[in-house]
Amino acid sequence: MTAGELANKSMCRTIIVLAKPILLFFVFTEVNTRILNRSALRQIVQDDNTTIKKSMRKYIQQFLEYLEIEKGRSINTIQNYDFYLRRFADFAKVKSPGQITLDIIRRYRLWLNRQQDERGEALKKSTQNYHLIALRSFLKYLAKRDISSLAPEKIELAKMPERQIDFLEGSDLERLLEMPIKIEEKKIIQLRDKAILELLFSTGLRVSELANLKKDQVNLKKEEFTVRGKGDKLRVAFLANQTKYWLKQYLEARKDLADSLFVRHDKAKGKEEPKNLTPRSIQRLIQRYAKAAGITKTVTPHTMRHSFATDLLINGADIRSVQAMLGHSSITTTQIYTHITNQQLKEVYKSFHKRKGKH
Repeated sequence: MTAGELANKSMCRTIIVLAKPILLFFVFTEVNTRILNRSALRQIVQDDNTTIKKSMRKYIQQFLEYLEIEKGRSINTIQNYDFYLRRFADFAKVKSPGQITLDIIRRYRLWLNRQQDERGEALKKSTQNYHLIALRSFLKYLAKRDISSLAPEKIELAKMPERQIDFLEGSDLERLLEMPIKIEEKKIIQLRDKAILELLFSTGLRVSELANLKKDQVNLKKEEFTVRGKGDKLRVAFLANQTKYWLKQYLEARKDLADSLFVRHDKAKGKEEPKNLTPRSIQRLIQRYAKAAGITKTVTPHTMRHSFATDLLINGADIRSVQAMLGHSSITTTQIYTHITNQQLKEVYKSFHKRKGKH
């Protein structure tokens, strides 16, 4: 090979070597640009979703603070409203409350109706209504602040099936109330559990209200005490003679200095003051005594509350008084008991629905 040919071949190699980085640069730049463009697109989408969430989240957060400060709602209520409203915001994907329309509400209700709970069952109508109630309250708050959105009254709740009330009466109730004394247990626990059952039936307290009672709240001489219920509302509860007797027996048997009315006695160790019973503990002990009493239906603390209300109405109490004693905000809630306790209807039936002829 001549010197000229060698020089040309060497030059070609040099050109190829120099061209490779340039070619690779352009290939890398094109690929990298595509990657960056896709990443940017994803970021825009993410930013858009974030904007939607941030915009709605601001109003939702302000509403939750309003519930806490101005309405005095409990932490549980605020957490529930937060969950329901987040769920709606994630579904609706609106940038502002002004974009909420009836069509979005219709599609949201349809979506809720097709959702399943943790057991794989369709959401109950009551649960669906909780979502809608939270949303309606949110819209009322926006209207109060003159923030443009859908009118709250345009959201209608799902029609609820008539609620079935479980309550105890007669021999079932008597057997349950006597069971703590009959079961073999430490004396202090017998007295405590007997007092709990008597107090639940005597006052109709919610289990959380009973679990939070303090000793200095209940004045046995006055035969009444004040209880703080839902929404921090105060009401008066009255003590029957039987209830007073068993509470006195229990408190006199207590040797601890704990301020809670009902405390644990089975796990207290050393010099530590016993802790108060939790609502779950009270529920378990009631189920235990119901089973021991041979009661086949499910009995809960709320069954005792239903029994209290039913007993009052059957014996002639007016519904407004029962509403006050139960601590219901709305008379509608108390009216669930009337279809099973209407003594007047029973008297009308007996008077006018008589068979003719001899038996």
